[in-house]
Amino acid sequence: MRINSLLLEGFRNYRREEVSFHPACNVICGANAQGKTNLLEAIVCLSWGRSPRTRTDRELIGFDRESFVLQGEIHSRDRDFLSRIEAAAGRKKKITVNRVPVKNASELSQVLGTVFFRPEDLLLIREGAAARRRFLDSALCQLRPRYAEALSEYTRLHEHKTRILRDSEERPDLLDTLPEFNRRMAETGAVLIHYRARFARLLDRYAAAFHGQCAGGGETLSIRYTTVSTVTDPFADHGTLVSELLEHQRTHAAAELAVRQCLSGPHKDDLEVLINSVSARSFGSQGQTRTAALAMKLASREIHREIIGEYPVLLLDDVLSELDPKRQEFVLNRLGDGQVFITCCEEDRLGALLQGKVFYVQNGEIS
Repeated sequence: MRINSLLLEGFRNYRREEVSFHPACNVICGANAQGKTNLLEAIVCLSWGRSPRTRTDRELIGFDRESFVLQGEIHSRDRDFLSRIEAAAGRKKKITVNRVPVKNASELSQVLGTVFFRPEDLLLIREGAAARRRFLDSALCQLRPRYAEALSEYTRLHEHKTRILRDSEERPDLLDTLPEFNRRMAETGAVLIHYRARFARLLDRYAAAFHGQCAGGGETLSIRYTTVSTVTDPFADHGTLVSELLEHQRTHAAAELAVRQCLSGPHKDDLEVLINSVSARSFGSQGQTRTAALAMKLASREIHREIIGEYPVLLLDDVLSELDPKRQEFVLNRLGDGQVFITCCEEDRLGALLQGKVFYVQNGEIS
């Protein structure tokens, strides 16, 4: 899986640039605030259908422009694809693959898979559960179309239920709709649990191996998926999961009405990361938690290969500069397969470890 070329027009600080990439390694060099990260962001947009850095497409449009265009020539599954995104202020975004409109943005990830690794991801273990859920969601939405649909539906239902609880004091009649929302949230939530549990099992296996290699074998990493307390087995059949989610809703109904918040459901799921059977978040050192985060990101790439049959494109946004030499070498030694993009200020630091193309970015221009 690779992106062969990219067209950017009106995207961030790029007026109009066309660039062809190396099938293996692409090093993006330049000073800060010149557009290196924007280039990787454009590739992620062609994979996710949205930016991981902003909530609205309007922020992606250049200051002096009214619209942007992204177009990528992509090779995956032994086929060539042309993915294109057009967005304009005040208009609905237009997304096509091979000039055919797609039903939803998640279809882009069936063409181009990506693993985007930023310096803030090194804090994945230290942050709250929401960060680890985003990690789960970004990986699974690319791997399982049904998961992406269920996540979108669950998010919509959760927002509706939250509004009902919030407004119920003034509109008690709204509470009559809660049973239906609870039922649909349980049915959709069971789909999320099904896929999250299986992804976490693979993550535990691959991340443990990577962590052992980087840490020198002196530590063991394990990852456990945690969901609502009434779910006794996240690998149970769909009907059992639905029943257990409904039971959790029942036991939390009074508390939800009291605080006017949705307290029950997989929107509170987490990944518990343990080093030598002890919580890495609570007791791990900075070095240990960074190594664990590295292992999890690289593991997600391996899971993608196992499920899809091809490595996704790996995007490393200034991650190497945040790592000590040992961890830099660990990452670089695992980039032999698949296409990789690395941003840095000076390519000399990479030496002869990588072979490919070097690009220089200055004020939104690529050379």
